[in-house]
Amino acid sequence: MTLGGHDKDLGGGFKVRRLLPDEQRQSVDPFLFFDHFGPVTLAPGGSHDVRPHPHIGLATVTYLFDGAIMHRDSLGFERRIAPGAINWMTAGCGIVHSERRPQDLKATAYVNHGIQLWAALPREFEEVAPDFEHAPAESIPSVVRGGTQVRVLIGEAFGKKSPVRTFAPTVYLDVQLAAGVAFELPPLAQELAVYAVNGDIEIDGENLPAHRLAVLAPGAAVTLLAGQATRLMVVGGDALDGHRFMWWNFVSSRRERIVQASRDWEAQTMGQVPGDTELIPLPERRFIAE
Repeated sequence: MTLGGHDKDLGGGFKVRRLLPDEQRQSVDPFLFFDHFGPVTLAPGGSHDVRPHPHIGLATVTYLFDGAIMHRDSLGFERRIAPGAINWMTAGCGIVHSERRPQDLKATAYVNHGIQLWAALPREFEEVAPDFEHAPAESIPSVVRGGTQVRVLIGEAFGKKSPVRTFAPTVYLDVQLAAGVAFELPPLAQELAVYAVNGDIEIDGENLPAHRLAVLAPGAAVTLLAGQATRLMVVGGDALDGHRFMWWNFVSSRRERIVQASRDWEAQTMGQVPGDTELIPLPERRFIAE
């Protein structure tokens, strides 16, 4: 199965390519949200800031190829997200965060380019205490095979293990595919998909155009090949323990929990980002528990 995604305007002309959720498939477990943003040049004085907003029942995973984002949250964490680092924010029972342009880049033109994922939490951890974990670029293990470099962002692969802690077996790889050299990707997880970031690739001889997500058949190795050096991402993990409801920034196995989170955000009882009085309001069309 190949997912083409669609363009989504987040406001202010900031567009992303959204691969998940899709009409054909909600998730490649545990990932049920996949945004590829950029490369986009941010002009001096321009703003692609994401104001404070809430999450429950998931973990956000932010990874930059280029640029910088300033993360702040209701726990008091303040972290500059830099290229090559992995930033895992556990929402659990509820967290509020913002993603803004760093202050020192306000008057500078620079390129932002990266991917943000949401990982659904297993049911037993949906209401865990929120947390934020930053793994700097230098802590991410990598391996080179036949000229292809693999960075193990999350999980285990090719004898390397990421320092990022997860709640269930999860795989996330950044692969720099060497030109003209076949690379075998083993079945690293129950569910697995490949995303072509900046060029076309072949998967077992079938073409996968850039900016498309190929969901792989379970349990089988595949051979990846590209005519030129190409970046791709591999995502996946264990199958989720049941269906997840998604609405706005909330994910849960229970409809009524999303309704409650909506009420909590409207009442402003989910917490605040220190020093930031702005917020993103609930959508006018509300989620209804049936």
